[in-house]
Amino acid sequence: MAEPGRLEVKAVSKSYAVPGRPRLDALVNASLDVEPGAFVTLVGPSGCGKSTLLRLILGLDKDYEGDILLHGERIAGTSLSRGIVFQDHRLLPWMTLEQNIGLALTNSTLPPEQQRRTIQSHIDLVGLQGFEKAYPHELSGGMAQRGAIARGLVGQPEILLLDEPLGALDALTRVRLQEELLRIWRAEGVTMILVTHDVDEAIFLSDTVIVMNANPGRIVKQVKVDLPPGLRDRVSPAFAALKREILVAMGEVVPHAAAQLAEA
Repeated sequence: MAEPGRLEVKAVSKSYAVPGRPRLDALVNASLDVEPGAFVTLVGPSGCGKSTLLRLILGLDKDYEGDILLHGERIAGTSLSRGIVFQDHRLLPWMTLEQNIGLALTNSTLPPEQQRRTIQSHIDLVGLQGFEKAYPHELSGGMAQRGAIARGLVGQPEILLLDEPLGALDALTRVRLQEELLRIWRAEGVTMILVTHDVDEAIFLSDTVIVMNANPGRIVKQVKVDLPPGLRDRVSPAFAALKREILVAMGEVVPHAAAQLAEA
């Protein structure tokens, strides 16, 4: 297992050229520190820069202002040290589950037999043993997404980036996968950074919730989740208070209305 990554985002701004219009500020002066092994979630409305920031951390775009450091070194391009899971599982339909997971080891220096054992151990980790030879169309949506999580982790990254990985699932499967994600995070000890629109999901999973807002995209608040992991009752007063604080920071509700909502 790789050492969990300490990530520093320092005064990062990103803008895009828009034909016939002024440059679009997708992200302005964003700063945050992510401790090794932490679970951090970015929440906010569409257009607030959540996915832009994730792309920069992944190393897909180097054209930005500020610094993004991993263990004190500036991120310069993609690397096996940073895995990613998308909303769409993106498993290739002509490959089996184990072949899809093995794609993440294409540039690995591990010997073939060790690669095979690593793939199998991650299939076991996500609870898909027995489905090694299954094709994506033979898996449920939740199973395919677990396969995508295994693929993101099989290269033993320091940081796993999760871009709305549960957003396309039905409500019951989503709740079950949230529990699975917590279990996997504890088992692997990897730093996780999640993007979601679901405030309940953010509170349930995270150590820290980073609240963002749009026009321009920016970080407006960092909320520590001081609730015991695995024992977070979604209908408890403490959970509701955190949700209220985050919604107010997002500008989704005014403080007075949020208080009335919590008391209803």
